Amino acid sequence: MAKWGQGDPRWIVEERADATNVNNWHWTERDATSWSKRKLKEVLEGLVVEGEAGRCEIGDLKHVEGEASCNSRKGKLIFFYEWNLRLGWRGTVKESGEKHKGSVEIPNLSEENEVDDTEINVSKKKGEGDVLKDLMRTEGTMKVREALRDYLKALKTEFTLGMILPTKAPVGQEVTTERRPSGNTIHDSVSPQSLDTVGVKIPTVRILMREVFNSSADELYSIFTTKELVQKFSKCPAVIEAEKGGKLQMFEGCVSGEYTELVPSQRIVLKWRCRSWPEEHYATVALNFKDVVAQTELQLECKGVPVSSEESTRQCWRKQYFEEIHTLLQQSKDTME
Repeated sequence: MAKWGQGDPRWIVEERADATNVNNWHWTERDATSWSKRKLKEVLEGLVVEGEAGRCEIGDLKHVEGEASCNSRKGKLIFFYEWNLRLGWRGTVKESGEKHKGSVEIPNLSEENEVDDTEINVSKKKGEGDVLKDLMRTEGTMKVREALRDYLKALKTEFTLGMILPTKAPVGQEVTTERRPSGNTIHDSVSPQSLDTVGVKIPTVRILMREVFNSSADELYSIFTTKELVQKFSKCPAVIEAEKGGKLQMFEGCVSGEYTELVPSQRIVLKWRCRSWPEEHYATVALNFKDVVAQTELQLECKGVPVSSEESTRQCWRKQYFEEIHTLLQQSKDTME
């Protein structure tokens, strides 16, 4: 306990970097239940299981009961989740062409058990077709576990974007960071002299990333500036006003900003922020589109990212933007063929 008159810096609001939660000391909680229901539906529905016996496909997520949350305490994230799930499946026997259906039940997906130890029960309607039931018990169970891992990975990266707030270094102490080269410069690099202080005097970092897409610069530019295409790759409603001063809002309000410069098929500049960053703090995002022989290289520069949010911001661009845009482009190509 601090001596009278000295004050514990953890409780001095006016000295906090974000004026709310200095050094992430206090317990904060974010409800992940609604987000999790959508994510579980996304990763589980439509899974295809094929083998010598035939082909099965998981259909609707018929029953979803439970809850999930993420808590931050002393700069650490703590996850709580408990789910009871039931899915339907349909299949066709390869030799006879017979069709059968059944269900997959996951009675207790929780943080108390590893995914590999989570109970998964497969059942089938009465009648022939046990070969399909066996297929679902083996290959199907593996596919379901992979999908559950994808959900948990997204919960710990995508959902938690910005939960760890910037910290304030003690008076007279410089903020330093140590980074090891990733060895993958085409996708990911950080300027070694990128640390600076902006806005409310929080330590920030500059992120540089590059990604090559199988598309023209015109097409890729449209994906970032057309509301319907943004909603397709983000899988969420979005506000996209692609003009100077126009607003941007994505991922259910987790990301927001404003367009500050647009050069069709060449360059987009944004004021960009995560909802949980300090109030009114924005990074500057520049997207440059470079034609590279039937492909487009996207060069991203993101300046002013809070140091504590560096990795989650990098994951946001890599997982929620780049990977999803690759998927959208491939789907468009498959449709045309």
